[in-house]
Amino acid sequence: MTMNYVPLDKDKHKDLKVKLSNNFTHAKGAHLAAASIREFAQLASCMPIVFITDPKTESTHAVVVLGLEQGVNLFLKDEKWLGHAVPLNIVRYPFDVRPDGDKLGVFIDENCELVGDKEGEPLFTDKGEPSPYLENRQQLLSELANSEMATQDFIKKITELNLLDNVALNAKYANGQTRNINGMQTINESRLKELSDETILELNKTGYLGAIYAVLMSLGQLNRIIQLTSDDENPVAALRLQVEKPETEKEAEPA
Repeated sequence: MTMNYVPLDKDKHKDLKVKLSNNFTHAKGAHLAAASIREFAQLASCMPIVFITDPKTESTHAVVVLGLEQGVNLFLKDEKWLGHAVPLNIVRYPFDVRPDGDKLGVFIDENCELVGDKEGEPLFTDKGEPSPYLENRQQLLSELANSEMATQDFIKKITELNLLDNVALNAKYANGQTRNINGMQTINESRLKELSDETILELNKTGYLGAIYAVLMSLGQLNRIIQLTSDDENPVAALRLQVEKPETEKEAEPA
């Protein structure tokens, strides 16, 4: 069913309830999920963190890799989440925080199967005030919005420092087939080591240095992706990140 996010309204949605669920089936078709800087340390111990650039807006975002095929989330099987960490962008559903006029507002997916007026946690009290459940969700959304702004500041900084490389994910399957997955970026550790002591100190004070190393450490979770395909008809045998050379370097190569 297509998602239909609408602004949460205390009059229109006064009787609305949300059934609690931890199976995250709404993310079944998500092979990528947005990741915010406050989550990097936790997510890095479970799944790879990379960066992608939206070709339409040219804005870069941090995401976790949940699968290798579009529409396939390897961390969700038989309505059960297989990781010990879940991205907040998945946890916050069926709510979202989006621009509403000249400010940010809370939105809800009216088409979500967890949303109705029969059973679940009420969103508003009899007096029309946010219920304890909704207050908890609002707090989560507020923290997520603030963290996403901090993530953009982080990405801006590492971009200014020329730390991002375009990379391809080379997948080799059990039957011998190979496939390249492009469109990702990661941090170049060699250029990181070449930064001045002053710059490293600045990154450390802002908390960015820890975030950088969390991203680098997360790449070890490519082995987790391999493991999650073990029951597939054609499982992945090996995954490797390969830096893509800039076009100028490609042109300079001898024929």
